[in-house]
Amino acid sequence: MLEKTYDPHRLEAECYQRWERAGWFAPRLNGDGPAYCIMIPPPNVTGSLHMGHGFNNTLMDALIRYHRMCGDKTLWQPGTDHAGIATQMVVERQLEAAGKTRHDLGRDAFIDRVWTWKAESGGTITRQLRRLGSSLDWQHERFTMDAGLSAAVQEVFVRLFEEGLIYRGKRLVNWDPVLHTAVSDLEVMSEEEAGHMWDMRYPLTNGTGSLTVSTTRPETMLGDCAVAVNPEDPRYKHLIGELVELPLTGRRIPIIADEHADPEFGTGCVKITPAHDFNDHAVWLRHRDENQISEQPHGGLINIFTPDAAVRANEPDEDGLLPAAYVGLDRYEARKRIVADLEALGLLAGIKDHKLMVPRGDRSNAVIEPYLTDQWYVKIGPLAEPAIEAVETGRIRFVPDNWKNTYFEWMRNIQDWCISRQIWWGHRIPAWYDDQGNIYVGRSEQEVRDQHGLPADFPLEQDPDVLDTWFSSALWPFSTLGWPEDTDRLRAFYPTSVLITGFDIIFFWVARMIMMGLKFMGDVPFRDVYIHGLVRDAQGNKMSKSKGNVLDPIDLIDGIELEPLVEKRTRGMMQPQLAEKIAKQTRKEFPDGIPAFGTDALRFTFAALATTGRDIKFDLGRIEGYRNFCNKLWNASRYVLMNVTVGAASAATPVGAASAATTARDDAGTNIDLSAADRWITAELHRTIAAVRTALDGYRFDLAAQAIYEFTWNQFCDWYLELAKPVLTGAHASDAAKRGTRQTLVQTLETLLRLAHPFMPFITEEIWQKVAPLAGVTGDTIMLAPYPVADPGTADPDAVAEMQWVQQFILGVRRIKGEMNIPPGKPLPVLIANASAQDRQWIDLARPYLDFLARTESITVLDDEAAAPESAMALVGDMKLLIPMAGLIDKDAELKRLEKEITRLRADIARIEGKLGNPSFVDKAPAAVVAKERERLADQGAALAQLVAQQTKIASL
Repeated sequence: MLEKTYDPHRLEAECYQRWERAGWFAPRLNGDGPAYCIMIPPPNVTGSLHMGHGFNNTLMDALIRYHRMCGDKTLWQPGTDHAGIATQMVVERQLEAAGKTRHDLGRDAFIDRVWTWKAESGGTITRQLRRLGSSLDWQHERFTMDAGLSAAVQEVFVRLFEEGLIYRGKRLVNWDPVLHTAVSDLEVMSEEEAGHMWDMRYPLTNGTGSLTVSTTRPETMLGDCAVAVNPEDPRYKHLIGELVELPLTGRRIPIIADEHADPEFGTGCVKITPAHDFNDHAVWLRHRDENQISEQPHGGLINIFTPDAAVRANEPDEDGLLPAAYVGLDRYEARKRIVADLEALGLLAGIKDHKLMVPRGDRSNAVIEPYLTDQWYVKIGPLAEPAIEAVETGRIRFVPDNWKNTYFEWMRNIQDWCISRQIWWGHRIPAWYDDQGNIYVGRSEQEVRDQHGLPADFPLEQDPDVLDTWFSSALWPFSTLGWPEDTDRLRAFYPTSVLITGFDIIFFWVARMIMMGLKFMGDVPFRDVYIHGLVRDAQGNKMSKSKGNVLDPIDLIDGIELEPLVEKRTRGMMQPQLAEKIAKQTRKEFPDGIPAFGTDALRFTFAALATTGRDIKFDLGRIEGYRNFCNKLWNASRYVLMNVTVGAASAATPVGAASAATTARDDAGTNIDLSAADRWITAELHRTIAAVRTALDGYRFDLAAQAIYEFTWNQFCDWYLELAKPVLTGAHASDAAKRGTRQTLVQTLETLLRLAHPFMPFITEEIWQKVAPLAGVTGDTIMLAPYPVADPGTADPDAVAEMQWVQQFILGVRRIKGEMNIPPGKPLPVLIANASAQDRQWIDLARPYLDFLARTESITVLDDEAAAPESAMALVGDMKLLIPMAGLIDKDAELKRLEKEITRLRADIARIEGKLGNPSFVDKAPAAVVAKERERLADQGAALAQLVAQQTKIASL
């Protein structure tokens, strides 16, 4: 028997350990079904579970459990990403706390230190994924820097280099001046900040005046190579080709015509600094061959900064290119000095406040600098063409379909991919240099020496850079399966079935996996790409620490008291005022902390909210509702178990095997009678099975969850369990009828548990272990039991119609009792008018249900409705339910009570309307508080309407 109280914390930990120890997550390579494989988007080894992970992994696990139960050879490949920059920062901070830097240790010792950290602290997120119930094949967990994946990375690099698809070149990159490395666009967060716009005068060399340019970064003027004006701008057309004096530098630069200059923005004149601005670099590429630019130092491509974003010193051959007064100054100190010097020269035309988008590194928070450096690149065009075609021809399908347009937009305008990073933790680039700067690429230094005939004493030095983390993760679908070796797992599971991910990494990961898979495997890496939205708070705001609205999935599973929650939300905040604001907000929102909801309630919430392609508004009210759903299922199962004994329900005779038959035999040859309610619930169960399978096959997790919820709560628990009671407890029911109902109860529940298992793995396993033997089902675990298949033979339109009529009858009586304030358990006489022959037949057949659930004292069918006394009425189709009111209520007393309640509600509504009509309340109160008041107003309005209708009905009696 199940415990009296549902305790998710106890059963979840025990259940998962049993699953993992038994090895049930591993694929059955010798199974009969087709291969089904999902690759986990590898979380950072530094990471911990957040709401996005919880959502994403719930959807993946639901599919994996579904296909495993369907008999497919199912693999969910686990693994983590080495997260180059993030992991190096973690260890460097530890060293910093001890007063050291990585340079004090040296490269090899530092890498050893990172591996030690990874072994001791790098498994947080994988432990948390287990808490979520993720049925990953942990026996084959991979890491992007394990030996096998490192070999794959080297192999891909060498092959691409040998084909001319990897090269080294000087290009503009996002540079983090704190971390001293190039970073990808994904690692740059741009947000609007308050700044300034400086207007600077550049004198014309012909002495006729000056051009005024506007900039938010005046320090970069030291690297200007031109001033651009729009070719159609009548103010400046006559100046195209003229020169201006670049203040403070002694250089002359040309005025060029380019559509990049917007006549409507600022003065219409744009300074062009190609080594420090991506748009300016594009302008330079278009004009670099023009004499007035090509003859400038470095062809106009002038880098003015050091890796620290300070003004660099002049090289020996640059002859004062950068004014000595600014050399060595940090970029912001140089800005102040340059602005002051321009003002002193009368060349500062003005300064005004300006809102601008500031790019910051997501790890260091430093302002990112466009920076000209030598980096390694993948020539991406030849790889992109077949990747575009794979989506165009349908070999890869995006779900929802509109995301393929986002993919095409980027792929058709793709730029070469910068794959080198100036850090130590990562896959070191397999390239070596000799004293003359010649480059040798190979799988190892020894391979390079052998290939090029270089003796052991020939000096070679390996490139110090490492590869972008996205380079190794681009190989994830095949490297994790053993490539470049020809392994059984690679043959069995590539291509994989579906990739589930967020829209934010379509470019950085999805597209690159497609390109690499086609290049090295000759086939797409996955057939479907399911794109989901972001998990936001209940008001639709992005969850962020600075907003104080972050929810931790583990806190929702286990619960957390108020003060630990406040401490967690304010930990590490540098601004005391913000910390105090977040603390106050948290105490107001969660005065009692967050209760423990359990994993199954959280997972079911995620599934129910997974509307295709939309962001997810996560409301604690929803997870509370699904915690109640778990309780409902638990309590319903206890009822079934208390009313069904071993052997009372046989698996040999499927429930509702023939829609026309109400009598069958169990496997012992004993007669069983299947009532209309038994046949109805069986028909509804199989209709639900069909709906759930269709939804899961179409990635409509929300529809699958909705179908399971509605069947479980409304049809099975609220109706069928109640309809079963008069059969199980009534003296009128035959033994065969009782056997039929017990069989239906246990088989319906057992099937329902299998149906719900992909979404709610823990509670379904716990209950199934008790229910399966009663249903004649054998097996060690529900996760390997067959997933239900809809049986068309269970359709029973007659039973469905009869039970819908019964439900309407019962609800009609209950509604009249509610409206008239009659106690629910009071037996009442019921008169029937306008009854058809079918109605009369169903009244006779369903009388036990009606007496038990509607509490009917008597049922009388009237031949003449006019003979009915003064009655309250409800309709069941065309048939009228009449309940005589004489002696049931004190009409005057009831009207007085209703008037009192109506007066109270109207006063409450007026008070809420007054509050919502007060601008100071609406503008200053938290959005959640205002929304709650509006919800209360709607609820009170609905209640008032019901009472007024009830008052009118009673007054008319």
